[in-house]
Amino acid sequence: MFSKVVMILGLTICFNAPASGDGGGEGGPPLVSREYRQAVKAVKSEDYRKALSLLQTALDEDPENANAWNYMGFSLRHLKRYDEALAAYGKALKIKPKHKGALEYLGDLYLQIGDLEQARAQLKILDKACFFPCKEYRELKEEIEKYEAG
Repeated sequence: MFSKVVMILGLTICFNAPASGDGGGEGGPPLVSREYRQAVKAVKSEDYRKALSLLQTALDEDPENANAWNYMGFSLRHLKRYDEALAAYGKALKIKPKHKGALEYLGDLYLQIGDLEQARAQLKILDKACFFPCKEYRELKEEIEKYEAG
């Protein structure tokens, strides 16, 4: 009886846990700052400069937020600040080594700077991080194929 109660309680917690809704489905802190939420909106509306400012504030409050570091890298990459983007993705992956969004976007960054071999290496890492074939894997694979096609 006790084991059934524990199992039911565990399933209830699992299915009712808050979802992150961003960052490649990697989760993050259950409660995120207002700045972080505004930064995500800025990224989605392609206002990367605004996103950087908001993300910096969010990271000052929570420097272990892998999703915020991922969005920082994404924004920096879109502003062609590749070295800084590389560092931001590195921080996201140091916090959460299997962060699917950061792995995909790091592969995209390598393609943007012309490093096909590193992009392929990211694809292999992403393949291992995905339990089943995942969206991030498929998208990076597609980008690599486009790159290879010229």
